[in-house]
Amino acid sequence: MDLSRLTDLCIRYNSDNPDQFREMPGLSVLRREAPSDIEAYVYEPVVCLILQGAKVTSIGDQSVKLRPGDALVVSHHLPVVSRITEASVGKPYLALILSLDLGLVRSLYDQVADAPAPDTDARSLSAARADPAWLAPLGRYLELMDSPLDMQVLGPSILREIHYRLLTSPIGGMLHNLLIVDSHASRVAKAIHQIRADFRSPLSVPVLARTVGMSASSFHDHFKSVTGTTPLQFQKDLRLIEARALLADGGHSVSEVSFAVGYGSPTHFSRDYSRKFGLPPSRDATGFVFDAPASAATAPAATDA
Repeated sequence: MDLSRLTDLCIRYNSDNPDQFREMPGLSVLRREAPSDIEAYVYEPVVCLILQGAKVTSIGDQSVKLRPGDALVVSHHLPVVSRITEASVGKPYLALILSLDLGLVRSLYDQVADAPAPDTDARSLSAARADPAWLAPLGRYLELMDSPLDMQVLGPSILREIHYRLLTSPIGGMLHNLLIVDSHASRVAKAIHQIRADFRSPLSVPVLARTVGMSASSFHDHFKSVTGTTPLQFQKDLRLIEARALLADGGHSVSEVSFAVGYGSPTHFSRDYSRKFGLPPSRDATGFVFDAPASAATAPAATDA
C-alpha cells in the first residue's frame, strides 16, 4: 500500500459526507490548510501517519519533525506541544490517526512476549519512517469504509494485525515494553493515570513512587526515560494545557485560571505559561486543546493506564 493510495482513501474519509464512515472505530483524519501556531495536546495512545505537509511535535527534551511517510507512535497519555509547519490550500496538511488499544496489545502477549524488543531505548513518543508491514493492513482497514458489514466482520481482525505489526516494527519498542503488566513502562503508565486524575493537587513524587511500587529515585529515572520529562514537569504541562483551554473559552481572568488549574500564584503561572507557549496568558486568547479521541487534561485515562 503506497502513500498516494492511503492519501486518496483519507481524503474520501474526510469528505463532506462523513455519516457513512461512523463505523470505523478509532480512526480519524486531521486536515489543515495553513501552518499553525503552537498548539497544546494531550495525546492518547495513537499511531499517526503523515501523508502531506509537515509538523513538529515535542515533549520534554524530545522534539521530532514529521514529513510525508513518517509515523509517530504514542504509547502513553502525553501532554505535548506541536506546530504544523507546512500546509496550504492547494496541498493541505493531512495526517491519519488511529487510536491504539493497549488491551489488544497485551492480548498478544503469549504470541510475542519472547520476541526481542524492537528498540531497547524506546520512549513513549517514537518517530520513524512508516513500515510497509503495518501500512498494508492499515490500507485494508480504510478500504472497508464503504461496507459496514465488512467493517463489522473483518475490521477487528485487521485492527489486531495492525497492532501486531506495530509491536514488531522498529517503531514499536515501547508498545512491546507495555506487554508486561509490572514492567517499568506499565508502572509509568499507572503513574500517569494518577497524575492526570488529580493534576490540580500538589504532587508528592515519593508517594506516587510508592503507589506504583518503585523507589523515588528509580521512579524519577524511569519516568523520564519513558516520557522524556519529569513527573513534576508532566503535571505542570497538564495544568498549562488545561489553562490554555480555559483561556480560549473566554470569561475567565488570568488569576481565576491560574487558581483553577492548581497554581497558588498567578505570577508563577504567567511565567510558566509564557515560557511554554511564547506569550503571556493575558495576550494568548487563541490557544486551544485538540485531543482526539479524548478531551483535554481532565479526560479520564483509558483502561491501559
